[in-house]
Amino acid sequence: MEQERQSENRQKSTSEPVNTPPPDGDDENGPSAGEALSLPTFVAGSGTLDRLVETARDYAKQAASENTLKAYAKDWAHFTRWCRMKGAESMPPSPEMIGLYLADLAAPTNGVPALSVSTIDRRLSGLAWNYAQRGFTLDRKNRHIATVLAGIKRKHARPPVQKEAILPEDILAMVATLPFDLLGLRDRAILLLGYAGGLRRSEIVSLDVGKDDTPDSGGWIEILEDGALLTLNAKTGWREVEIGRGSSDQTCPVHTLEQWLHFAKIDFGAIFVRTSRDGKKALEARLSDKHVARLIKQTVLDAGIRSELPEKERLALFSGHSLRAGLASSAEVDERYVQKHLGHASAEMTRRYQRRRDRFRVNLTKAAGL
Repeated sequence: MEQERQSENRQKSTSEPVNTPPPDGDDENGPSAGEALSLPTFVAGSGTLDRLVETARDYAKQAASENTLKAYAKDWAHFTRWCRMKGAESMPPSPEMIGLYLADLAAPTNGVPALSVSTIDRRLSGLAWNYAQRGFTLDRKNRHIATVLAGIKRKHARPPVQKEAILPEDILAMVATLPFDLLGLRDRAILLLGYAGGLRRSEIVSLDVGKDDTPDSGGWIEILEDGALLTLNAKTGWREVEIGRGSSDQTCPVHTLEQWLHFAKIDFGAIFVRTSRDGKKALEARLSDKHVARLIKQTVLDAGIRSELPEKERLALFSGHSLRAGLASSAEVDERYVQKHLGHASAEMTRRYQRRRDRFRVNLTKAAGL
């Protein structure tokens, strides 16, 4: 009997899940992606299985981007606070309470500004993800949720606010504001490569020199005679982006990238890294994608783009997506090539990025005989 009790206790100690959230729903932070993964209760732990659990957790953390996970964590914290203020529990999921929560986001009664429809939809996705991490399933099709959300979309939906496109003359003016030192060379390469590649800011900073250089790599680059070939692990999966050489070394993204790699002495690992305080030495730390957003806004101001507007409005007009929108709006090629370059699944998505285009080049009214 004693041996059986010892065996049972040993099994319990190795099979209890780690970081199990408390039942009262007050864990605002909760388990991060993968932390709630554990061995089933009927399996005794071992060194091999414990290592596999850690491996599975590592893979689970890669299921969504870092920015997405941070947003989901904020969504959960906001929802759990709202539940406490209403005297309700956040777990298990209650479709009725979640429907009321969505209504409160769309039409708050406490003077807080209403959220946009896209933000409310994102909040609901964040709740579904967080519940899944805790072993629950949130049914978004439940009538208490689906009908409320449908009503919100019908009443409050507006066309998405689009960021301004950076046009060819804009990008040239922006890079002209940068100094001719190591720091300026790096930032010039970021802007030109991001513009010519139609890249997201996260894709820019996640690039490595070679394949499998670093664990956090989002792709790598191969410099060829006629240009650069980028292999990217993008939102829609792996894709290749061809960036040809420009007509001038001063504005060529490939030449500028070569110069940055040469003078920064980078031949392995992250391409775009931080520099020393004096700007004369490249460090090993990879840049954050927030640097790209700050760089775009600062060079827009320095270049005097849209100078007729107040500074606050000018800053609000431009973001990292302005580079992608600029390429889509300025490339005078067949639309299908732009679609492939940007990695869009549909032509309709590409058209959303085209801030200026010949909208009536195809005139169906005349083609129909009118």
